[in-house]
Amino acid sequence: MRSILPRAASCLLKLAIILVAFPVFAAQVIIPAPPQLAASAYLLVDADTGKVIVEHNADEQLPPASLTKMMTSYIVSEEIATGRLKDTDLVHVSDDAWRRGGTKSGSSTMFLKARSEVPVIDLLRGVIIQSGNDASIALAQHVAGSEQAFADVMNQQAQLLGMTSSNFRNATGWPAEGHMTTARDLAVLARALINDHPEHYALYSERFFKHNGISQPNRNKLLFTNKFVDGLKTGHTQEAGYCLVASSVRDNMRLVSVVMGARSESSRATESQKLLAYGFRYYQTHKLYSAGDVLGTARVWGGDPQQLTLTIADDIEATIPRGAQDKVKAEIQIDAAIEAPVAKGQVLGKLLVALDDDALVEADLVAATDIAEAGLFDSLWDSVVRLFEE
Repeated sequence: MRSILPRAASCLLKLAIILVAFPVFAAQVIIPAPPQLAASAYLLVDADTGKVIVEHNADEQLPPASLTKMMTSYIVSEEIATGRLKDTDLVHVSDDAWRRGGTKSGSSTMFLKARSEVPVIDLLRGVIIQSGNDASIALAQHVAGSEQAFADVMNQQAQLLGMTSSNFRNATGWPAEGHMTTARDLAVLARALINDHPEHYALYSERFFKHNGISQPNRNKLLFTNKFVDGLKTGHTQEAGYCLVASSVRDNMRLVSVVMGARSESSRATESQKLLAYGFRYYQTHKLYSAGDVLGTARVWGGDPQQLTLTIADDIEATIPRGAQDKVKAEIQIDAAIEAPVAKGQVLGKLLVALDDDALVEADLVAATDIAEAGLFDSLWDSVVRLFEE
């Protein structure tokens, strides 16, 4: 096993050597205990690395209220991405959608008119910004034929995303037996919305939307009080309490917070702000390597040429405490005997990155180029050399 460090942190290598040779001690990185929130469950995660920074009851199944609409909007974005739906397609607003989600329902609404035709993109804004139940039902019926069928799609999509503790019964989050999810699953969904459909994720940052002559503000108060927050979604029912999934970007770091079961509209914003402030103050997203960085070389038996460059296929980042860069260590494990031919991208080892005793990253080392088989004479000579080396 060889010790290596990223070029962007070459000073780390020097420090690691000094620490081995001399009794020098690095300054201790002090991280205070995370905040205790007045909420049933909460979680804070680095959106880029997936590292969970804070969690409390993150796997407890709870009613999500209108946080459900994050899945509704994700599925609509998926339909658009696959070409089965267009932003400009007109959606018929059924009497059922108007009755159960419109003005007379007493719930959050986009104020759609029954039997009107509304573009998909407007309904998507109605779901995201205004939390319209009528818009959610109309989209569900348009995509799947009925809201019940759409709920089946929601559950299938949840499984594909790895939301293993979620079960959806409707597109709105209206209370229903068995309609449950967890803070951890909602964080998974939030990251998918951000990463898979950035063009529609931008809708989550819009503060107002006007339809049918009625302008409504986004219910996410953090959009109006915190310039770094650009999403995501609120929710509230008597059973669920006040909920908020928020996302914020500072200093090249994106965090997602999930707060479920807060006591009030202002409390869900305040408690979310506590999580985000803690994450940004004490942690950072540290870029270790870029895709294509040369991480080592290896001998290729019977190859032409005999030396192979090893790299990584994707950028590698890790979430670490601020000030802990000098404690990060990286090692590579290379397959003992690499034989030609070798294909570009072939996995030939592992990259292991750790902070103290905590593993941060494990990634594949891959061949940077193709290596062909050497000629007959060179291959025979390599066989002889290999016998003596073994």
